[in-house]
Amino acid sequence: MSTTIQLDKKTKELISTFGTKEDTYDDIIKRIYKLAVKEQLREFLMSSKEYIPIDKAIKEAEKRWPKSK
Repeated sequence: MSTTIQLDKKTKELISTFGTKEDTYDDIIKRIYKLAVKEQLREFLMSSKEYIPIDKAIKEAEKRWPKSK
């Protein structure tokens, strides 16, 4: 099922720059959406509030869960 959305002509031109001749606007918008979701996840995971460097995280994990010999 399809729907119609209204866009400013400039917005439509900008969106079209993300695609090729074979891409539909639906293809382009889905691609942009997937990139936006990945970016949001990256920003969430890398937020400076709770962020610690990977080497520190590994050391803390090794202290909590030492390897069995």
